[in-house]
Amino acid sequence: MKRLSIISFFLILSFLLILPSTTFAQGKKVPLSLKASVMQRLGIDTDITIEYSRPGVKGRKIWGELVPYGLAPGNKYSKEKPYPWRAGANESTTIEFSKDVLIEGNKLPAGKYGIHMIPSEKDWIIIFSKNNSSWGSYSYNQEEDALRVTVTPAEALHQEWMMFGFDNLAGTSATASLRWEKLKVPFKIELPKE
Repeated sequence: MKRLSIISFFLILSFLLILPSTTFAQGKKVPLSLKASVMQRLGIDTDITIEYSRPGVKGRKIWGELVPYGLAPGNKYSKEKPYPWRAGANESTTIEFSKDVLIEGNKLPAGKYGIHMIPSEKDWIIIFSKNNSSWGSYSYNQEEDALRVTVTPAEALHQEWMMFGFDNLAGTSATASLRWEKLKVPFKIELPKE
């Protein structure tokens, strides 16, 4: 009987020690837009990595409403200064190149960049910013642009959760694209010719 009491005591003690950590873990709030990443290699050793958070459509009108056309109106987070879309949710979406690349035919040195976008009903501006660590686009500064390209989006099948991907793989080139709702925003990436 005494042995059973000692075992029971240690079982209860173990449970009480585990309970707070379990409760704490359950108390953390799961973000509404989960973090994701995608990587593609071009050529022999050029890696492209995109890290982003994936918002959902959730029955909302996305283009022109949730994500306004043009710059978003300023607010308290942007110090009332208009700003581009962060191309995702939460912290800035980033793209990293292990070697120099061409984006839509324009040179972009190896490095990690924040991606921002200025949508419109016709053409979109994709911005590659040297600032890759800000939270969203609220502190976006055009002086930190490494490159801006203009692309034309296309209609696509419904995509509930925003995502980035790569199509048209041709060894030394690919088309990266953002897909969300019924829209696809492509931009061509290729290796410079030697």
